[in-house]
Amino acid sequence: MEEPAGGECRVLSIQSHVVRGYVGNKAASFPLQVLGFEVDTINSVQFSNHTGYAHWKGQVLNAEELQEVYEGLKLNGVTQYDYVLTGYTRDSSFLARVVDIVQELKRQNPRLVYVCDPVLGDKWNGEGSMYVPEELLPVYKDLVVPVADIITPNQFEAELLTGRKIHTQQDAVQVMDMLHSLGPNTVVITSSDLPASQGSEYLITLGSQRRVAADGQTQTLRICLELPRVDAVFVGTGDLFAAMLLAWTHHHPNNFKLACEKTVSAMQLVLQRTITSARTLAGPGLRPSYAQLELRMVQSRKDIENPELIIRATVL
Repeated sequence: MEEPAGGECRVLSIQSHVVRGYVGNKAASFPLQVLGFEVDTINSVQFSNHTGYAHWKGQVLNAEELQEVYEGLKLNGVTQYDYVLTGYTRDSSFLARVVDIVQELKRQNPRLVYVCDPVLGDKWNGEGSMYVPEELLPVYKDLVVPVADIITPNQFEAELLTGRKIHTQQDAVQVMDMLHSLGPNTVVITSSDLPASQGSEYLITLGSQRRVAADGQTQTLRICLELPRVDAVFVGTGDLFAAMLLAWTHHHPNNFKLACEKTVSAMQLVLQRTITSARTLAGPGLRPSYAQLELRMVQSRKDIENPELIIRATVL
């Protein structure tokens, strides 16, 4: 992987930390490092493991503590960032403070790209539910998304942010256009339950990128990818997805389609390795536990660094 032009590329990632397993910063840092980025992490929580397990223990960073850590970086003059990456947050004051930090960093480097996974909730068996407090929705809508450059909501989150339901591909395109109009030039709906051409065993990922051409005209490239469903509940996949999308849009700034193909292909390769390994650990006929389903991140380092394009996008 060649060095990014102009030397190192540095990411500030503000996400959860777990001792055991791969979610939040643990899911984002390794792939970014493998792909050539310097990663500075602020851990919004430090937990023993993710909260899907029967037990978890640990500490939560509040908005004041976040500010204190950031002040330390500022005092030393080491706040030159090319990217900021954020994911799951439960606290609206923490989230508002993140926005302040992003705005300050953008004043310092107007070319900074903010990649935001607006984690609000998901759909199970067709019914959507929020797994963060409802007061976070207006904070994301009014404060966070307007300063973001790349966002990676799932279908339910995209619907919440726009107040519009997605029943057809045309609905999805309109929702992505509405999200563009809030601020971000790049929108990827990471998973949707729209029907796939390859059948019900496939999930749909949709991407849309707005660019201003040399003649000043705005051009929008919209793509669709179909990926095989994996029958298991993984945790940390959204965090891994956002990190890899950051990396591949950086390495292929003029080829959004290829960046998405590499992201989704690598994702699929990691999940396949994880489920194969988890089933072996669980034994015949038994469902793997959360501990057995932790992403096989280190084992997938070659796939992360140079993914075989097993999934191709179609242009809409």
